[in-house]
Amino acid sequence: MAVGEIKGFSFENPHVYMSHGICRDMGFYGEVLDKVSDLITAAFGLVAALAWNGAIQALFVQAFGTTESLAAQFSYAIIVTVIAVLATIWIARLAAQAGREKKE
Repeated sequence: MAVGEIKGFSFENPHVYMSHGICRDMGFYGEVLDKVSDLITAAFGLVAALAWNGAIQALFVQAFGTTESLAAQFSYAIIVTVIAVLATIWIARLAAQAGREKKE
């Protein structure tokens, strides 16, 4: 086995060792790999959130005018919060439904 090679691991079939964010039978290297993948996923999530923030702000400006006033900023924050809550509920329901279908 070469240095850095993991017994039985292949990139074609990585889910053998990945289950619910936990690398099995991989020791310290698996823990590091798990944490790095979590950090990279979070970083991409942040980039996506910032992109959506800019797009939603531009849409808000087109629809309602300037966002320089405090009232406009609070309106924007409330609208985005409501959208985020509804989207989170919708995604959670889809994930739960997919989980039930997978078990059946």
